[in-house]
Amino acid sequence: MITLTEAAVSQIKEMMKAEGQEGLMLRVGVKGGGCSGLSYGMGFDTEKTEDDTKLEISGLPVLIDNESAPIIKGVVIDYKQNMMGGGFTIDNPNAIANCGCGSSFRTATNAGTPEDC
Repeated sequence: MITLTEAAVSQIKEMMKAEGQEGLMLRVGVKGGGCSGLSYGMGFDTEKTEDDTKLEISGLPVLIDNESAPIIKGVVIDYKQNMMGGGFTIDNPNAIANCGCGSSFRTATNAGTPEDC
């Protein structure tokens, strides 16, 4: 469904360790908003709901809500380090438009709820 690069998995595991809490899972999804209509969300969660799909990627438990799943199918999440610091990048083959910052997008079937930039 989604791909996490080795660099992304390593960084996420380090962040989970820093949280110091047992049972953390990575939650990946989308919500309405941003200048293109949809925005990505990533964070940690300890609870799986009945509306979630749970994946195991390189030993990392990942939750994706069923509404987000078709929108992010095929997404590749990477972590890149450069002279300005580091950050996650998301390559979404379903996105037909992105805003300049790359954190907001829309797909051919879901325009989301665009906001002013």
